[in-house]
Amino acid sequence: MPATKLDGKALAATIRGEVAAAVAARAATGKRPPGLAAVIVGDNPASHVYVRNKHKACGDVGFASWVHTLPGDTTQAGLLEVVEKLNRDPAVHGILVQLPLPKQIDEDAVLRSVSPSKDVDCFHPENVGLLAAGHPRFYPCTPHGVVQLLHRNGIVTAGKEVVVVGRSNIVGKPQALMLMQKPTKANPAGGDATVTVAHTRTRDLAAVCRRAEILVVAAGALHAITPDMIAPGATVIDVGMHSVNGKLTGDVHPGAADVAGALTPVPGGVGPMTIAMLLVNTLAAAEQIDGV
Repeated sequence: MPATKLDGKALAATIRGEVAAAVAARAATGKRPPGLAAVIVGDNPASHVYVRNKHKACGDVGFASWVHTLPGDTTQAGLLEVVEKLNRDPAVHGILVQLPLPKQIDEDAVLRSVSPSKDVDCFHPENVGLLAAGHPRFYPCTPHGVVQLLHRNGIVTAGKEVVVVGRSNIVGKPQALMLMQKPTKANPAGGDATVTVAHTRTRDLAAVCRRAEILVVAAGALHAITPDMIAPGATVIDVGMHSVNGKLTGDVHPGAADVAGALTPVPGGVGPMTIAMLLVNTLAAAEQIDGV
């Protein structure tokens, strides 16, 4: 029996509707709309597509949105000056600096320059530390999108054996933190699961993956997970995205649909959820900065 499709596109539309309703309620009290500023350096085509999609999503839910496009030879000092202006602008509640950055710019220094209260990507070390301590200011967008896909589809994480394949700062590490933590009032998205973090250098990765009742794959490698690496009936979340002969596919081989109990499609799975959770974070930032 084919795996149940976990439709991120449909769920993201529902969440965007929730955000739009909250923005309308906020406007009814006379408060300014949440504002998101994106900064993009250079002409990376994929980055421009991502930023364009984020800008459109902001307009759809009633946010103010700005895109600051800088040339590829922008200096680090020049980029830091733009970020500092956005930090001081009261109309801007969220700032995202689109990655990757050109090689002449220290990516870590730029991410640290974003005010933690406006760091809606949750990349600043202060926000990463708050997440690790179980008192998140914001949740990282992609890992939170994964958690919402699980919870809103009725997939229980508490007590489950979870394997996260990937150890990046953007997905793997924060995903493991969220799924292992105890849910509390301060940390409602805690998954209460038993989590193993693996990666492409893990010895006998297939055996580790087959232990998982929930398998989250963010390896960054095309079809790194094959059907024989999945326990029958497991829930599989594919965070990867690759273009092959003009078609998008993920880190999980398509044959997984014949083994898994539930599976996210690529495209239309985790990707739309990432943008939806960026909107959620920007709304939260506006409420924290301006007052609920």
